[in-house]
Amino acid sequence: MHDFIFKNNELHCEAVKVSDVAEQIGTPFYLYSHHSLVDHFTKIKKAFAPVDPIICFAMKANGNMAVVKTLLNEGAGLDIVSKGELEKALTLGADPKKIVFASVGKTAEEISQAIRAGILFLNVESVPELEEINRISQKLNQKARVALRINPDVEAPTHSFIKTGTLEKKFGIDLRSARRLFKSRSRFPFVTINGLHIHIGSQITESQPFIRAMKKVIEFLQALRKDNIRLEYLDMGGGMGIIYKDEKPQTAQEFANRILPYLEQTQLKIVMEPGRFIVGNAGIFVTKVLYIKDNGFKKFVIVDGGMNDLIRPSLYHAYHEIVPVKKTKSPSMKADIVGPVCESGDFFAKDRRIPRVKKDDLLAVMSAGAYGYVMASNYNMRPRVPEVLVKGDRFEVVKERETFADLIRGERIPEFLK
Repeated sequence: MHDFIFKNNELHCEAVKVSDVAEQIGTPFYLYSHHSLVDHFTKIKKAFAPVDPIICFAMKANGNMAVVKTLLNEGAGLDIVSKGELEKALTLGADPKKIVFASVGKTAEEISQAIRAGILFLNVESVPELEEINRISQKLNQKARVALRINPDVEAPTHSFIKTGTLEKKFGIDLRSARRLFKSRSRFPFVTINGLHIHIGSQITESQPFIRAMKKVIEFLQALRKDNIRLEYLDMGGGMGIIYKDEKPQTAQEFANRILPYLEQTQLKIVMEPGRFIVGNAGIFVTKVLYIKDNGFKKFVIVDGGMNDLIRPSLYHAYHEIVPVKKTKSPSMKADIVGPVCESGDFFAKDRRIPRVKKDDLLAVMSAGAYGYVMASNYNMRPRVPEVLVKGDRFEVVKERETFADLIRGERIPEFLK
């Protein structure tokens, strides 16, 4: 559930009218609910309480500092994938012992910074990466903690671009190679391999793929124990799906009921990396109607937000519910809801039936809290939009709208062109 509800025919975020935010700061913008963020995090914490996991919020889903700080205040750790995310995490006061670092292409600088910071562990994606971590650890004279990301070769029912658990994808180490690595761990004297990591994909709405992956993990752990190898952590990744359209995803409690028996069998300390489940339905994208265009073939609702602001519909053909911020009794119409960017791929919905809208009406693109702003760009020289956080009856801009000065910062004309 979430805290975007209609009261007296007006969309509210908690106790704040969405239209009031639009009037004060202009459009487009992202709007997040503090209560939804806390509620979704708490649901996971309660559901998995029997194994007392370290719940590391996936910053790649939404890296806004106010959003991340909200979750840190609730005891969250962080799953990071870059130097920038590490620096932001440390700036916010995150406990390094609750930070895990994924990414198939960590640079030497990123590895060094993570080791110096004393994070819980780096998730290793390949043998060359492990060799690099060992080399850097020796140079720093500081032993690194790592977890091997194994690829269980499990198919997940989700979009191809966000499947990560099969061998045709770039992620993780196959089970046979991983076992050889564990047996030859003496080759890496400056690294402590004290965990396993899996992550099979994102927006997965059923438990079976996770169960298949966990069965393979348990078999693998049994093989390691025969090799007299003992581990401390299992990072089970993230991937829990949410409702965008008509999905029927499992609740946190339903998922826990099914997966906890397998987690308990591992006898390891559990780490989780939820992202979308926490923030996806805790945010919306608000945009304003500029024009209604009818070319005799179809209708277009042209809005001031574009694919540079929210690329999921264009990139993944993802469905987002779109609703007028103010309910009307107008008859419905079928239209494409499109933005101003000079691409045919600049759309939020195709052939969508929505209430008849007019110029200056506000539309809310729902379920936009995850992989929204973080994937935004300045394509067509468009400034990135503001982000706003609501708590109760208060709201505050937590990321300002970019200006022209922001867009050209760092650019210069060389002397030979003057």
